[in-house]
Amino acid sequence: MFSQRREPVVSIDWLADHINNPQLIIMDVSQDSKPVSQALKGKCIPNSIKVNLDDFCDLSSEFPNSMVNEENFEKLAQELGVNEESCVVFYDNQGIYWSPRFWWMFKTMGHEHVFILNGGLPAWAENEYPTVDEYNRPLKAGNFKADYQEQYFKMFKQVDENLQTENELIIDARSKGRFEGTEPEPRKDIKSGCIPNSVNIPFTEVLENGKFKRRPVLEQMFAHFDHEQPLIFSCGSGITACIVLVASILADFPMGAVYDGSWTEWAMKTNQLNQ
Repeated sequence: MFSQRREPVVSIDWLADHINNPQLIIMDVSQDSKPVSQALKGKCIPNSIKVNLDDFCDLSSEFPNSMVNEENFEKLAQELGVNEESCVVFYDNQGIYWSPRFWWMFKTMGHEHVFILNGGLPAWAENEYPTVDEYNRPLKAGNFKADYQEQYFKMFKQVDENLQTENELIIDARSKGRFEGTEPEPRKDIKSGCIPNSVNIPFTEVLENGKFKRRPVLEQMFAHFDHEQPLIFSCGSGITACIVLVASILADFPMGAVYDGSWTEWAMKTNQLNQ
């Protein structure tokens, strides 16, 4: 049943219909750095597990949100009860913000049956589906085995080499002002600007009321891009890049890659090279 789904998102109605399926794992990937409405504070979807982004980040890296290696990822996923046959649905309390990042991480580590709840917790609550105030805990460890898909993950060297080859198109998910260098970056000592030859699709433009925009709208947004040219998605630190990546898939583009270090790494490293 789950293997027949091809789109990266599921609706709240779909989740409600499958919420008691024993193969389904629901993960609340909301993080404290984003405010949430008073009505949703302390609320979660029944049967969901709380997941902390920091657990899946290499905290020894100088760049924020860097994904952990294959071995550590496998261990963490197993601790969350993920099995090879599990279907994992990610949601967050912003509607769409953190969930695409987790979707991309699990896809990059080889788990196919992963989905994003379109509209997240706000849409679930607005449609009067039940919420609870306690999370589930995994009853036992899963048998998930990581299978790193390197084509979905880009590093500085690869992005730098692409400046010469231009084989891949880089799409930046930050705001227009940050991309054009007219607004400051939120991180201290990081200049604004963009990677040469990249284009800008702010992540806010692919969303509407906490959900992805309808397929025809997204198709029109990506219509002037070449389906044959691979896409690399970047942002400030690898989070909102995943939102635009998912939007491109909904617009019928092949799965692209994420530059994990994104603008923070690019700005720091190119600044060091120019000194």
